[in-house]
Amino acid sequence: MSSPKSPLDELRIERRPERPAAFKPWPIVVAVAILLLLGAAIWWHSQAGAVEVQTAVAHGTGGGDGGRTVLNASGYVTARRQATVSSKVTGKVMEVLIEEGMKVTNGQVVARLDDSNVKTSLDVAVAQLASAKAALAETEAQLKDADQEFQRTTELARQHLASQADLDLAESNAKALSAHLAQQKLDIVVAERQVGLWQQQMDDMIIRAPFDGVITTKDAQPGEMISPVSAGGGFTRTGIGTIVDMTSREIEIDVNESYINRVEPGQPVEATLDAYPDWKIPCKVIAIIPTADRDKSTVKVRVAFDQLDPRILPDMSVKVAFRDNGGAAPGHAVVIPKDAVLNRDGRDVVFVVRDGHAERRAITVSDTQGNDSVLSAGISAGEKVVVAAPASLQDGMAVKEKKL
Repeated sequence: MSSPKSPLDELRIERRPERPAAFKPWPIVVAVAILLLLGAAIWWHSQAGAVEVQTAVAHGTGGGDGGRTVLNASGYVTARRQATVSSKVTGKVMEVLIEEGMKVTNGQVVARLDDSNVKTSLDVAVAQLASAKAALAETEAQLKDADQEFQRTTELARQHLASQADLDLAESNAKALSAHLAQQKLDIVVAERQVGLWQQQMDDMIIRAPFDGVITTKDAQPGEMISPVSAGGGFTRTGIGTIVDMTSREIEIDVNESYINRVEPGQPVEATLDAYPDWKIPCKVIAIIPTADRDKSTVKVRVAFDQLDPRILPDMSVKVAFRDNGGAAPGHAVVIPKDAVLNRDGRDVVFVVRDGHAERRAITVSDTQGNDSVLSAGISAGEKVVVAAPASLQDGMAVKEKKL
């Protein structure tokens, strides 16, 4: 039998467990979309009013040694020691023993000329020398006999067995033969000198290298005439070939006289060959030639390579950067296009592109080389500058780079 419910139990209200509220993402999505649209509208508005400009990157000129570039110039590789090898006399080329690129040593035979006529003359001189020596031997024998005859006559005259006339005749014969012997000895000397002269001319028919080097040009062929001077209406060669001493390679630079005060002997230089633009070659100034070219207003400067390399060839074009000889500089110089430099309010300025806006910077121009300007202060390497900025461009204006 169940117990009767309490009146309080009948008044109790039963509650069901509450469900968790469902997550609704739409408000967040809508808010994000509104923000994106607002950002796009702002960007479009800023781009719509941006000035389209052309830019260039500023390049540093400072070397790894910490020195800054004080002057840029260009020149050519030259060989301090080179020669066009020719003959001493005019002759016909019989043999050429060189080719371009061939290495030769001092005294090495490079060519031979026709020596037939000279050889014939040498043979005649040798024969004349032999004849002179034979005549000298004959005279020596005659002189010996004359001396003996003079001694006998002298003894007979002392004994009054020979007359004074006989004595005088014997004495004069001995003295005449003695004088003739002395003349023949001089004739032998002359004949020997003549033989030596023709031997020298025979040697001149052989052309030799004057020093160690490399053949760069071959200018004559067998059968051609060669002469130490121009002759024959242009049909006579003046040289067999050109020899260059590769150990004497250096750089010659014509520096504008307005900037020669930035160059001094021993100054470090960085050279770059046009053929190898990524190869930086350490050099130094040898000498400044103490005279100026009045036509070009330049002064010649000689620059030596710290270490020679087979890739460095004579007459190659080379660009050089003269370094600050005083050590490290507070800031490296940078190079920008000359068209990026403007004159505003009496000062040199450039516009730098930063965060999509033009930022005006005051600069210091230290040098101008061709289409480039070298700056010693104002901007850093790697920054973008506006080239040929429009007159309407102002500091803080929005800009966008022109697509080339």
